[in-house]
Amino acid sequence: MTVLARIDDRPLDLLFHVEHVSSARAGAVATFVGLVRDHDPSVDGKVVALEYSAHPDAAAVLTRLAERAAADDDVLGLAVSHRVGRLEVGEAAIVCAVATAHRAEAFEVCRALVEAVKAELPVWKREVLADGSHVWVGMT
Repeated sequence: MTVLARIDDRPLDLLFHVEHVSSARAGAVATFVGLVRDHDPSVDGKVVALEYSAHPDAAAVLTRLAERAAADDDVLGLAVSHRVGRLEVGEAAIVCAVATAHRAEAFEVCRALVEAVKAELPVWKREVLADGSHVWVGMT
């Protein structure tokens, strides 16, 4: 089985992830692409960019999350990447692809992995606003 997990400062490519998990045994590949949007309902002002920074252990955490998801017997291949650095509106912050024999399992594992990454990956997001100000998101 193929498992890829990476923290990357370069643009993420959905097709690369799909090709990485595809095989003759796979009847389905479910994907998720999380994009930078131009607004945040909890913040006043227009978002023009996000700046992601990662804890030094982020790659190891992402690998652990990917391997945990890939341990599902239905998974034939899994690839997940999270971007760091400055991202403009429309760029991908996370890409996930999961291959299984049937679609239901692919959707289920893909969604669960994305939710786990959102909850557990030590990556922080700073929203840069059109007026030049910024807001840290997810900081407690």
